[in-house]
Amino acid sequence: MMASSSSSSSLSNLSLQISILLLIFPLTFCKISSPNQEPLVFSLKTKNVPQSSSDKLSFRHNVTLTVSLSVGSPPQNISMVLDTGSELSWLHCKKAPNLGSVFNPVSSSSYSPIPCSSPICRTRTRDLPIPASCDSKTHLCHVAVSYADATSLEGSLAHEIFVIGSSARPGTIFGCMDSGLSSDSEEDAKTTGLMGMNRGSLSFVNQLGFSKFSYCISGSDSSGILLLGDASSSWPGPIQYTPLVSETTPLPYFDRVAYTVQLEGIRVGSKLLSLPKSMFVPDHTGAGQTMVDSGTQFTFLMGPVYSALKTEFMAQTKAVLKVVEDPNFVFQGTMDLCYRVGPLTRPNFSRLPVVSLMFRGAEMSVSGQKLLYRVNGAGLRGKDQVYCFTFGNSDLLGVEAFVIGHHHQQNVWMEFDLAKSRVGFGADVRCDQASQRLRSRN
Repeated sequence: MMASSSSSSSLSNLSLQISILLLIFPLTFCKISSPNQEPLVFSLKTKNVPQSSSDKLSFRHNVTLTVSLSVGSPPQNISMVLDTGSELSWLHCKKAPNLGSVFNPVSSSSYSPIPCSSPICRTRTRDLPIPASCDSKTHLCHVAVSYADATSLEGSLAHEIFVIGSSARPGTIFGCMDSGLSSDSEEDAKTTGLMGMNRGSLSFVNQLGFSKFSYCISGSDSSGILLLGDASSSWPGPIQYTPLVSETTPLPYFDRVAYTVQLEGIRVGSKLLSLPKSMFVPDHTGAGQTMVDSGTQFTFLMGPVYSALKTEFMAQTKAVLKVVEDPNFVFQGTMDLCYRVGPLTRPNFSRLPVVSLMFRGAEMSVSGQKLLYRVNGAGLRGKDQVYCFTFGNSDLLGVEAFVIGHHHQQNVWMEFDLAKSRVGFGADVRCDQASQRLRSRN
């Protein structure tokens, strides 16, 4: 997800976040080789599953990627949105009418707020979009988060015991939020907070000590697999890697702890868009970086690149798709290419051209049903269904970046390798079968 701050930040539009529900049950570690520690392997599914003797969890990509775990002493059951686009993990710590779940720090003997004088407050918060400050009344380290959907939260940085499966992680750093404003009360009713998974010092994956994690989201039945740690020996398929882009100089619009890769071009069918590579390179302000973000549902391109893709896609599909002519119909305010489809039919997905995102050393192909998304056509005349192109305009989103969302990651093995500074794409993967195969191995 992306923060609304104009400084380095991750996309935080809660209405466009990855849709996955992840349910955790007591686990025991499985044996997959790792140079540092054994990884956690999660089988992911849409519904509650019986307790298992292996490190397997279930998820459904529907609204958000939600992890259920316990925190504190004695343990309190909570749920957190898993977000690869954020660093700071946080929990709601004060009851409110719209909150369905909160963490009560007063009831936990292991809860330990971090004072302003702590080196953690002074140095490890340096990559947060909103700098940490000192609360003059409590002398505690004060943190805040602000998102593009108008959600903003404030609270204190603290240590606590987080229990994931059978593994207790004492001293985990998080934000205990006791004030703020949310624009999505329905989402608040479902979750207790957010688990940040980017490259920052305070991200959950870095605090756990894992240098790699992977996931695979099914495009057919909402099942999949999530692995924390090095699971390369468990996945035999070929993976294309693209290096992460690093920027040592602080820039206004460059998120230095995001999973940033270099997009070099886009192909529609067999035609390469006639765009100079310079259009895909961040400028002197950092605007124009390409981020792989599980917290964003669709893919967003900078204005000129999006316009070129939109024009070419319309040209190649004019014989099979009927464009919605109403200029005021823009899905979620950011996706302005939509199509009318008869009330009893579906688009002919097989006749749509493949859109290929060409990265340095790797390629991601978007085809078939991943190109169009059925939306609510309320406000349009007639009974036609409405499908919108699953690429949007970053300019309309208010984000100065290219963002690769989770919808285009379906049936792609996604690997985030922090140790080797790269992101891997394993194409043409049946994620439901991958889940079954890894389940049978462990």
